Amino acid sequence: MTAYLVEWLSLLGRWLHFVAGIAWVGSSFYFVWLDNHLQAPRDAADESAGVGGELWSVHGGGFYHAQKYRVAPTRLPETLHWFKWEAYTTWLSGMFLLVLLYWVGADVYLVDSTRFDMGRGMAIALSAATIAGGWLVYDLLCRSRLARNDLALGLAVAGLAAVSAYGLCQVFSGRGAYIHFGAMLGTIMVANVFFIIIPGQRNLVDAAGRGETPDPEPGVTAKQRSVHNTYFTLPVLFVMISHHYAMTYSHAWNWLILLCIAAAGALIRVFFVARHKGAANPMPLLMAGLLLAGVAAAIAPRTGDSLGELPPVTLEEVQAIVTARCVNCHAEKPAHVAFSAPPAGVVLESAAQIVAEAERIYQQTVVLKAMPIGNLTGITDAERAIIGHWHAGGQP
Repeated sequence: MTAYLVEWLSLLGRWLHFVAGIAWVGSSFYFVWLDNHLQAPRDAADESAGVGGELWSVHGGGFYHAQKYRVAPTRLPETLHWFKWEAYTTWLSGMFLLVLLYWVGADVYLVDSTRFDMGRGMAIALSAATIAGGWLVYDLLCRSRLARNDLALGLAVAGLAAVSAYGLCQVFSGRGAYIHFGAMLGTIMVANVFFIIIPGQRNLVDAAGRGETPDPEPGVTAKQRSVHNTYFTLPVLFVMISHHYAMTYSHAWNWLILLCIAAAGALIRVFFVARHKGAANPMPLLMAGLLLAGVAAAIAPRTGDSLGELPPVTLEEVQAIVTARCVNCHAEKPAHVAFSAPPAGVVLESAAQIVAEAERIYQQTVVLKAMPIGNLTGITDAERAIIGHWHAGGQP
């Protein structure tokens, strides 16, 4: 019953996280697009009133006229809409999922004893330290002299991401490392909103309400952090779906794969931000495409790779391995406490079921080495080789 309850909590938490993330990313992308499409106001009265740019659009059967003031209007409206709860809800629901799956289920999803042998308590402590520490280091970089030079600061932040990706992939399972990389970036993004962007906007509103000229510095800082957030978005979205693609996180070079895909996502965003302003140099898009193509080529399974010299393998030998290493979870009634039902609906209790799932077993245990999750049951390379020979022999 506990595993069943966890499944429902995971379903509802993931659904909320997904919906809130759409709302946050959607509003963020819209305002970046809006800023980059503003034109000088045509009405002299608007310009004299402080309007710095305007935009006309049509959507949903109606026309919209958006205006942005250079500083603030002479009189604030009674109703002023803020965009913050989408960010907060995305982070809170994401942390709920992380605790539910990667802390409560640390033995399954976070710890890989073949990579770094540690207990649940240490794994959770490292998890929390990574998420909080990433923000603290990033914030210190942004408050340092590097902040005066956007390129230098960008390189420093990229260095932080690279060191984090490498370190996480040395201590956590591949899947756990990827999700913590995303959680670190997501925490930086929402902390930028909570600690920098929203306070800066409050200062602007308060000064306008008092009839004073706002201090431009908080706005400049908030703009810099907002730019970082938009470039973090696609790497974080990749991490959100990465657990479906074991070919990335289960690879021996998983940290480098993560960095390449994250860099490709940032480059794609660079192109589209520039494209909002008009004709854009396609080089960032080309570089992103080359990075993704390079990763795909580098990690592609090699046909004809040697699995070693083994005599012909029988179905009985494979079934013995599957029973010892896989049936703990892949049974009609899983014995492992983390699962109320067999993962992906795959049951491997009989020889017929193993034959029916032969291709999936081969891909997950031999090619991707994604199963067993976190190698909970301690499958050996020799056992993976036996399954590979059995598959190559055409079964059964």
